[in-house]
Amino acid sequence: MNQALKILTVVGARAQFVKAAMVSRAIAQHNQTVRSPRLIEEMLHTGQHYDYEMSQIFFDELGIPQPVVNLLVGSGPQGETTGRMLAGIESEIMARRPDWVLVYGDTNSTLAGALAAAKLHVPVAHVEAGLRSYNKKMPEEINRALTDHVSTLLLCPTRQAVQNLVIEGITAGVCHVGDVMYDAALVFGELARRRSRILSRLGLTPQNYYLATIHRPENTDNPAKLEQILRGLSRLSRQHPVILPLHPRTRKCIDNYGMGHICNGVRILTPVSFLDMARLEQEAKTILTDSGGIQKEAYFHRVPCVTMRDETEWLETVAAGWNQMVGADQEKIQSAVAGAAPGRVINEYGNGDASFVILKYLMNGVVERPDEICGLASPHTVLETKHKLSDGEPQ
Repeated sequence: MNQALKILTVVGARAQFVKAAMVSRAIAQHNQTVRSPRLIEEMLHTGQHYDYEMSQIFFDELGIPQPVVNLLVGSGPQGETTGRMLAGIESEIMARRPDWVLVYGDTNSTLAGALAAAKLHVPVAHVEAGLRSYNKKMPEEINRALTDHVSTLLLCPTRQAVQNLVIEGITAGVCHVGDVMYDAALVFGELARRRSRILSRLGLTPQNYYLATIHRPENTDNPAKLEQILRGLSRLSRQHPVILPLHPRTRKCIDNYGMGHICNGVRILTPVSFLDMARLEQEAKTILTDSGGIQKEAYFHRVPCVTMRDETEWLETVAAGWNQMVGADQEKIQSAVAGAAPGRVINEYGNGDASFVILKYLMNGVVERPDEICGLASPHTVLETKHKLSDGEPQ
């Protein structure tokens, strides 16, 4: 094995910054405690999210290494922005010659990074591989499926994700590693309790408010759906405060549709930092969202979730009783919130060491027999030593 292993990490959206923070943390700890191989990570930011509240604050707050390059792609039509990302990432791969290109999730940045690497014959490692909603109207579904089919190492957060890939004929390189977002919930959740003051700033009482997020194009680009969701949130605000940190794109849609008056009673915030969001999640009475990641975070913090979509990639959260699917229907939103309650424990997301398991696979290369060590048995048997996170402070 070479004395150094070079990883080019491609990120572009806020959820990816959080996941990358955990793997970067694991890389730093590896390099401090293990002589060989030394892991060299270079981070490429596509600029998909570019406002300070959606981007730079995460690097500042979570201790993520600053990107070696920012493509500054910004917003625009999906084909145009993905194409600009593809060209920029391709150029950087040729210049930097990494051993792996590491991508996260299901954004346009994910797909562009995977395609650029695959065309240059550089191995792709996909964190959160195997997730499926089976709704191809969602751009995220297209991104995740195409990324999986060009990836060399498919790092799955759940056994269901492993099974989804098997059904599609993908078995080599498929590994159940656990969920890096669970790692983040453990590490940064405690940090949020100590550092965040958002509850006092907003005058909120624990377990006495609802937290909501809306950003999926299937909701924001459909005026009828968005109106139903906003009316449902407004009605809920008569019972308890509804806190809505609003994605800039969603705010623009509300303004363009002239729906500001429908939000009567809802407390709309600009996007909040990760630690503040984690603190809001921890103490919410119920979380309402169309985000895939926040469905899981609700469970990590043991808060009931109402998902304003017709399907989910996280079926285990529904099966365990933590998550209810209601679509964009104000009556169903009301009913689900009234019946929201804790569910059963989910044994899918690992032990909080998914980031270290991912590093193990990156160092050892492609796995050809996933039936033995990638998901059908405990993924954590590949770890030679257990790590210990001291007090949750970023390194």
